[in-house]
Amino acid sequence: MAEEKKKLSLEEAFEKLETVIETLERPETSLEESFQAYKEGVSLVQLCNEQIDRVEKEVRVLSQEGEADEQL
Repeated sequence: MAEEKKKLSLEEAFEKLETVIETLERPETSLEESFQAYKEGVSLVQLCNEQIDRVEKEVRVLSQEGEADEQL
């Protein structure tokens, strides 16, 4: 399952996270289901953060390269 999550795009991870939130907000969700949904949500948030961090680093590199090109 962890390998499956690594292949999710950021948009797909956000969609799954929205589903997890809906599950947690339903009053009929059992404690066990809530706990499983919470764990999945934490995992998805970590995945989203990793992907966002990676993109931010790429943007910084591209910005620095652009600034270097302008100075030439």
